[in-house]
Amino acid sequence: MTVISPVRTRCPADLVTAIRTATQQHRDWQRTAELVADALRLHLPGADILTAAEREGSADGYQCHVLHAEPDGSFSVTAMVWRPGQVTPIHDHVTWCVFGVVQGVEYEELYALSDDGNHLSEVGRGQNNCGEVSGFAPPGDIHRVRNIGTDVAISLHVYGADITRLGSSVRRTYDLPVLAPAVR
Repeated sequence: MTVISPVRTRCPADLVTAIRTATQQHRDWQRTAELVADALRLHLPGADILTAAEREGSADGYQCHVLHAEPDGSFSVTAMVWRPGQVTPIHDHVTWCVFGVVQGVEYEELYALSDDGNHLSEVGRGQNNCGEVSGFAPPGDIHRVRNIGTDVAISLHVYGADITRLGSSVRRTYDLPVLAPAVR
């Protein structure tokens, strides 16, 4: 279960300005994600953007703390807090997403939907370490994120929508068989 905290605009002003500048270029989603990733790399805050209590996470599931929602709905900035073992369902997004790890390590598995829509294939996996920034845009954004470490992991996520209005950045969750990657 994901817990979304109430909105409090407490994102560093330089980060908000940089994201705003990137999104106002009105590029396609993939290029916007790249521009926002560049901005986040330059302005990635530390885990202390959250209170000590927020950094502890919740035993009920990973937590989403909304740090900023742009008034025109063009983007949101959230902090995700993952206790060891917490995992998302396999899902995709309603829009582009950029993330930067500010504490711990996140593990990500990437998937592709079969042409017939009856199964998923694993197409990649990776470890995102503290300080790393990445992003993606639909289509091709089906993934699952988990904390496989022994410490709390925290990441900042920037979404190309106001998730306080949408309730989530997730477009669809996938409960389909997953084929293992082919051995080469």
